[in-house]
Amino acid sequence: MNTRDAALAPMLPTAQAVAFQHIRNATIKVEYAGTTFLVDPMLAPQGGWPGFEGTVNSHLRNPLVELPLPLADVIRADAIIVTHLHMDHWDDAAKGAIPKDMPVFAQDEHDAASIRKDGFTDVRVLGEDSEFHGTRLTKTGGQHGTDEMMAMGLDKRLGDVSGIVFRRPGWQTTYIAGDTTWTAEVERAITAYRPDVIILNAGYARIPGLPGAIIMGKEDLLRAARLAPAARVVGIHMEAVNHASQTRAELREFAAAHNIAERVLVPEDGEAFRFQASRYGSGDHPLPPSNPAK
Repeated sequence: MNTRDAALAPMLPTAQAVAFQHIRNATIKVEYAGTTFLVDPMLAPQGGWPGFEGTVNSHLRNPLVELPLPLADVIRADAIIVTHLHMDHWDDAAKGAIPKDMPVFAQDEHDAASIRKDGFTDVRVLGEDSEFHGTRLTKTGGQHGTDEMMAMGLDKRLGDVSGIVFRRPGWQTTYIAGDTTWTAEVERAITAYRPDVIILNAGYARIPGLPGAIIMGKEDLLRAARLAPAARVVGIHMEAVNHASQTRAELREFAAAHNIAERVLVPEDGEAFRFQASRYGSGDHPLPPSNPAK
C-alpha cells in the first residue's frame, strides 16, 4: 500500500494517531496527544542568508525555497523544540517571529542560554524524562558527521546535536533522529523505544573532499526500516539548503528498489499526514494543505 493511500487496512487495537506536517528542510510540526510541537524552525524567506561556507554548493543562498504556507500558520504551535543551533534549524527569522513567551526546549544548557539571550523567557533543557502537557520528551544522542570527520577535528565546527522521542500511554511512539549520521546511539534509540514513527534527516549533506556526509542518507533510511520493520520511516531535510545532496526522487526510487516504499514517506514541503496505524496495521491519511497538523 502506498503511503499516500487513504484506505486503511483492517486494524487490531492500536495506539492513537500522530499528525505530522513537513514544513521545509528539518522544520516540521508534530501534533501529539492534542499538543503541537514545532521542531527546528528555519523561517527565513528564500535566499535570506548565505550558503554554508566550506560545504557542497556553498555559492547558493539559503533557504533554496520559500515557506510552503504563511508564516503565521507555521508558528501556530504550543511549544518549540530546537535540536541544535545551526542556522538551518534555528535562524534569525525564527527568533524574530516566534513569540518570546512560547516554551522552547533546547538540547543542553549551552543552547538554552543562547536562546534566552535572544529574548525567550520560557526555555527548558531536554533530558531523559522531560514532560510537556502530559507527553514525555526524551533527548537522544547523535553525531553530526562520520567518525573520520570527528577525528579530523571537525567535531567543534559541527557541534553537538540531539534527537527526541515522544511517548505517552496509548499514543504512537515517535522518534526524530535530528542531524546525525547512523550511530550506536541511533540504534539504541530505535531498539529501546521501538518507535511507531521514525523521522530521519536524510538529505546527505556533504563537505567537499570528505567521504560520507554529515547527516543520514538513503542507506541509513534502509537501516532504520530493517531495524524497525513495523515502523513508518519518514525522510526529510532535502532540497532546501545548499549542502543537501540527496533528492526526494532519489530517496523514493531507492525505497521502491529495496521493497520498503509502502512504509516510507518522503513528504513534499507543506504536506501533512496522520499516521493512522503502524505496529498493528497500515495506511496513512493525507491531510489537505488547508488543514495542517495544527
